[in-house]
Amino acid sequence: MERIMGGGVLQMILASAGLLLLYRILVRLRSGAALQDAVVVITGASSGLGKECARVFHAAGARLVLCGRDARRLQQVVQELTASSTGSQRQTYTPSTVIFDLSDTNTVERAAEEILKCYGQVDVLINNAGISYRGNILDTHLSVQRDVMETNYFGPIALTQALLPSMVQRRSGHIVVISSVQGKIAIPYRSAYAASKHATQAYFDCLRAEIERYGIPVTVISPGYIRTSLSVNAVTGDGSKYGVLDKTTAMGRDPGDVAQAVLKAVRQRSKDVILAGPLPHLAIYLRTLWPALFFKLMSSRARKEQKPKDE
Repeated sequence: MERIMGGGVLQMILASAGLLLLYRILVRLRSGAALQDAVVVITGASSGLGKECARVFHAAGARLVLCGRDARRLQQVVQELTASSTGSQRQTYTPSTVIFDLSDTNTVERAAEEILKCYGQVDVLINNAGISYRGNILDTHLSVQRDVMETNYFGPIALTQALLPSMVQRRSGHIVVISSVQGKIAIPYRSAYAASKHATQAYFDCLRAEIERYGIPVTVISPGYIRTSLSVNAVTGDGSKYGVLDKTTAMGRDPGDVAQAVLKAVRQRSKDVILAGPLPHLAIYLRTLWPALFFKLMSSRARKEQKPKDE
């Protein structure tokens, strides 16, 4: 009797394991095919994370619309992607480009029209373009705060709202925004950047709730430090370039790995993704559960730095 029961249990375990493996394979195959021929729009696609996102979505068979301010650099990305397609077993497409300045919201409506003309629809919008900031609030011009908000907040929401009606009409689409861990917690000498990312988080959280009934997912991805030139190109309190590669940035995540995580989040239709180590996760929970301690730690950090500098 024990032998029979033992054999029966073993068979059930093996059968369950087999079904689980089959399910995972089917999910992987289904998700892998989901982006084939999908129209994916990426802002800030000429460098950094945007360029890496272009690589992984192109390799997945998406029809890309690459957006940025520099036509020459975007064309270089197109040439690189086209060359990388040689010998690929998956059907790939030569990316289209749309040139515009996201910080100039007056041009976004026209840019959205150009984007829609490329393929007639948008299946995935990846709001990636952004600018960072390093500065002491006492020494920062209000115009700098406004400029950062224009690029990091008003630009993405203007483009999103311009393309959203076409998605709602089709009841199909996916909106993605690359935010930051600093959209959830704020650290000293990052006021303009953290404020813009907090606003971004709030807007897209609201958007997610409002358009869920149309079957359009909204994904907010909050990375920690990434090895890009973001800190080098950051603006300071007077509007000049920071021009320094922070140690934290130099030691950050590989942008290719982050791009793969973005691809995975799109395939899984994730709602909110934090791509950071244990300390940022702890800080986020601390800010919510024990704010007094969090504020004390941030004050201590501000005193140690005294001025915006390499962390």
